[in-house]
Amino acid sequence: MTHSRTIRTSIFLLTLGFSSNMAFAQRGEIESQTYEIVKEKSIEFAPANRLFDKVQPIPGTTNEKKVSYQIIDPNINIASPKLTPTVAASSDEKARQEQPDVLNNYIKLGAGNYGRFLGEGFVSGRRGDDLVFTGQVKHLSAGNGPVDGKNSANAATNIQVGGKYIMSSYKVDGSLEYDRKNYYFYGYRPQPEGFVVNRDSIRQTVNQFGFNLGFENTDPSVAVDYSVKTSLNTLSDRYDASELDWGTTLKASVPISESFYAQLEAGAFISQRVDALTYNRNLYRVKPTFKYTSDIFTISAGVNAVNETDNQLNINKTKAYPVLNIDVNPISGVHVFAGWNGDVVRNTLKSMLAENQWLGSNVLIVNTEKTSDIFAGVKGEVAGGFNYEGKVSYTQYRNFYNFNNSLVDVSRFSIIYDPQKTKVLNISGQAGYTLNDVFKSSLKANFYDYAMGSVEEAWHRPDLTLNWFNALTISKKLFVTADFYLLNGIKAKDFQTGEVKKLPAIADLNLKIDYLLTRNFSAFVGINNLLGKEYQRYQYYPQQGLNFVGGLSFSF
Repeated sequence: MTHSRTIRTSIFLLTLGFSSNMAFAQRGEIESQTYEIVKEKSIEFAPANRLFDKVQPIPGTTNEKKVSYQIIDPNINIASPKLTPTVAASSDEKARQEQPDVLNNYIKLGAGNYGRFLGEGFVSGRRGDDLVFTGQVKHLSAGNGPVDGKNSANAATNIQVGGKYIMSSYKVDGSLEYDRKNYYFYGYRPQPEGFVVNRDSIRQTVNQFGFNLGFENTDPSVAVDYSVKTSLNTLSDRYDASELDWGTTLKASVPISESFYAQLEAGAFISQRVDALTYNRNLYRVKPTFKYTSDIFTISAGVNAVNETDNQLNINKTKAYPVLNIDVNPISGVHVFAGWNGDVVRNTLKSMLAENQWLGSNVLIVNTEKTSDIFAGVKGEVAGGFNYEGKVSYTQYRNFYNFNNSLVDVSRFSIIYDPQKTKVLNISGQAGYTLNDVFKSSLKANFYDYAMGSVEEAWHRPDLTLNWFNALTISKKLFVTADFYLLNGIKAKDFQTGEVKKLPAIADLNLKIDYLLTRNFSAFVGINNLLGKEYQRYQYYPQQGLNFVGGLSFSF
């Protein structure tokens, strides 16, 4: 017990030591990557994976729409909706990508204010009915930003190629991806008149390569169902930090009877992170469960055993957590669910940068232990295209992390871990409506209450998030999407002055319009931050005001 307490205290002190002696920075994406506690299990009413479908003993009738869902243990990705998003693929483009016709491919060019440029291309093809491949290139940049012009410029380039080989008894899919982001740490304090900031000293470039390969059994006549996926990712930045991360997961399902079967999830993750020190960090997970289903309820129970190691932090421990999920279907289309579980959430440099791009050098990366997650809720679907979900969860963590401006350099962020127990209450609700393919709307709200252990506040974490998405097909030629985001209750601290600030609420409204000019050409415009507020998602980092990208798309 004393040894465990010493390790936790050492981690906390090491974090503070890094913060006071090095420049930590938090990085997000050009479009302000933010965060929400994704402890919630957002349940979609889409068809379930065959791995879990095949063993269901209760067949549905042909004229009855069956609601299928599966509780999935969530990560602690404390991330809110992405604000001021980049221009997404238009509705007509997504439809074409899903249809094997001559308009499957497109080239898109656009420009906008802040010196924005957008270039994107997508191609796909198939060889017979077995092999399908795709390729995509996208570049989005802004020559200027909200602070000192080019000192807050940014650019992002992404290249992806992938393919699927589908046979009657198995499916193989793989992909290669390269992602490059270039941006500047513009959250520095106001400079004296006439002083010129050296742009090279605040520049950051992050390069990421990824390889993914998956194999899945698709033969419905085989009793044992399984899938294997492996991925290899590398990351490097301009300050000589790098990370190599390799992970493999296995899922298997074996029916014991028509209503009772065994499932297994296993994973092995090996990573090496190099900065001032070299961290070799591994995690192995085995989660066997048994599941019983009937026409009234479903229950699954098991254990989640996790081993994690870290050579620099002298960590080598194995823990077991309960896995219990219950679902009751009292009436058609309504599910009442509850559960209790725990896990060790892998934190990597890549995952931290995905939440916050302004991280400084030599940030400490430690896994977060979800010691207990107890949740309950109700979800359902009613006639007319409505679906809903309400849920309450109470979760306890160790090494719960948050971000705040560094003591040495406020333009760069440190990661602060709470080595003692952090308790988080989450109350969430969501509702959706679909009217054929004409109109889709979804509304989701989350309330969070944080009871920190030894850390003063949950810095830069909102206590309320709301996002509302709408898509409207006005005609066969005109498509409109709109989304609204609200974040409130974000607190930050300036460790140099000791001042604690509550950042103003963030309200962000975005609009996208696509118009088909001809069968091959379409025009688009995406307007972000329609309210024009240069809000600060992270302290000292105001975002761009109203910004837009417009252009043409050619399909072939």
